[in-house]
Amino acid sequence: MLQLPKPSQPKKPLVSLSESYESCRQIAAEYAKTFYLGSLLLPQEKRKAIWAIYAWCRRTDELVDGLTSEYTTPETLAQWEQQLESLFAGHPVDDMDVALTDTVQHFSIDIQPFRDMIAGQKMDLYRNRYETFEELKLYCYRVAGTVGLITNPVWGLNNKYRTAPWDARERRYEPKEEAIALGIAMQLTNILRDVGEDARRGRIYLPLEDLKTFNYTEDDLFKGIIDDRWLTLMRFQIQRARQYYNQAEKGIRYLDSRLPVWTALMLYQGILDAIERNHYDVFTKRAFVPKREKLLSLPVAWLRAQAL
Repeated sequence: MLQLPKPSQPKKPLVSLSESYESCRQIAAEYAKTFYLGSLLLPQEKRKAIWAIYAWCRRTDELVDGLTSEYTTPETLAQWEQQLESLFAGHPVDDMDVALTDTVQHFSIDIQPFRDMIAGQKMDLYRNRYETFEELKLYCYRVAGTVGLITNPVWGLNNKYRTAPWDARERRYEPKEEAIALGIAMQLTNILRDVGEDARRGRIYLPLEDLKTFNYTEDDLFKGIIDDRWLTLMRFQIQRARQYYNQAEKGIRYLDSRLPVWTALMLYQGILDAIERNHYDVFTKRAFVPKREKLLSLPVAWLRAQAL
């Protein structure tokens, strides 16, 4: 359970920097095994930074999607944002803030994507439907596209693609839009994988305008009806997600640490393949990438990181 310290409470001594990073590592290893595997491909400083970022993102998500989310209010998220401001100012509030404070200072990470992510969590407090894809896209940016912007400074930029190699002062291209596209693609993948689970919670993340286009109703979705309408709707949604993956791929070559990004992209794309193998049944079957397939994807990701 995530507890936000109250300002009136006496402050206890915080853990050391190494202890804080270790706590973040444990969270990544427990809750994001594929992500954690990819992080091990990074140099130590980048690896630790990714763990710290993941831990904060998970804690933020748990405020509205965790075991105690029913107690989360807009005031809770406002307090969480104040804690964010404090750690960016160099004053961590709790033990895991210690690692993130070090990370954002070491890699000069901007605070705005963090704020935007909290804004995305606020959307989940009062919305369980999205009328148009543009509305859903904003949500996807806030809760996932922001992760691309946050991690870009950690991946670093590839010197090979400096605009003017002879001028070290020349600004290199930073693939911000591509990073956002990857986050959106991953969130759309999550949405498609979790349709059944979300429906049981009364949530529909598929754009309602798309349901209408394919003559598929909310009642059909809650009943888990799989017919030609559903198959056509899901093919359309998967194609849209893949377009964002295609956009994201074009930006990876500009990054210094490309292997983990290629690995994450390919494994998440594999979830879409799994949905197709399950004949678009996301109501009774959970799409996942088998361990053997994950391992086989690593050499392919390595080749892409070297050649593309």
